[in-house]
Amino acid sequence: MSLYQDVIMAGFGGQGVMLIGNLLAYAGMEHGLNVTYIPVYGPEMRGGTANCTVVVSDDAIGSPIIRSPKSLIIMNRPSLDKFQPQLVDGGVLVINSSLVDPELADSKRVKLVAVPANEIADGLGNTRMANMVALGAYVNATGILPLSAVEDSLSHVISKHYSHLIPKNTEALRAGASFKN
Repeated sequence: MSLYQDVIMAGFGGQGVMLIGNLLAYAGMEHGLNVTYIPVYGPEMRGGTANCTVVVSDDAIGSPIIRSPKSLIIMNRPSLDKFQPQLVDGGVLVINSSLVDPELADSKRVKLVAVPANEIADGLGNTRMANMVALGAYVNATGILPLSAVEDSLSHVISKHYSHLIPKNTEALRAGASFKN
């Protein structure tokens, strides 16, 4: 059985959406899979909208463009409004329920994972790790890769200057993966 999973990750600039997209893509490559990663920035950068698409497959990837994603990681309400209608029926929708009301999700049509990413990250000591919490929840919900593959790739996407944060980011990934909806 072949593996194919695609995801659009979206939020405000500064929420670390590009970082988790890059991390997932790198982990997929390190795991021997084919990947594509396309970042899309809004005009304002920090505070503006940002999204990226990641495709992970064990077959060749015909196109990195995703029109009807199989999954979404949504970090804010405007991103939910924009991307939820495109999500395929039965797809996986991971939302940051700290900033997005789960009642707005079409939970009858999709598999909803509502994770309070900001609160969990706060509890770990740094709200800015909410992105890692959301990615951990996504990896657990989809089984796209072993969580250990994502953890092992942290050192490749976090600059050496911030390498001291890798253990906390690992903790955030694990907290998201172990969150029960």
